[in-house]
Amino acid sequence: MIDAVQAVKQGHILVADEVWVALAMLHQKHPQRDSFSAKEILDQVKLEAAYPEARAGIQAHIYLHNVANLAPNSARYRMSYKLDDDTYRLYRPGDAAHPLRKGKTVPHRTELPEKYQPLLDWYESEYCVGTRQKGRRTSWIDEMWGLGKHIWAGVDPDEYVASLREDWEPNRGPGEEH
Repeated sequence: MIDAVQAVKQGHILVADEVWVALAMLHQKHPQRDSFSAKEILDQVKLEAAYPEARAGIQAHIYLHNVANLAPNSARYRMSYKLDDDTYRLYRPGDAAHPLRKGKTVPHRTELPEKYQPLLDWYESEYCVGTRQKGRRTSWIDEMWGLGKHIWAGVDPDEYVASLREDWEPNRGPGEEH
């Protein structure tokens, strides 16, 4: 049995990584799109032909094994994220994931054929960082950031809390029990 590094040197790629590569390539080709259908990902896998022949596990990795926000079946990867409209995008740090999914989020560089390694650099430097710069957030809690800040403009928090506490109990003189 050959190790992963030797397998890569022979041109092999793991099924999970092949799906990630296809999805990353779609994101690069279509930066205006947020997500892609399972069929589009499968078509990109076939078009790229990173592995000499089509493998049966490709569809299972698209629909289940790589999907961070679904309950794991056997694989526990967090390489893609399923949206409500049944499309998929690459997983981003900070995305909600099923608690039992603790696996890798991107291919290991040493297990990825050299020609696909620039996708890892793109993912880190543009895909993950670029979305934050465009103002997109990864969580609905983050979307609430700054909501209602105009209501509190110019209000000193300590003075506000003190004013609320004034009505809790009547003023007592020194030495009186509380």
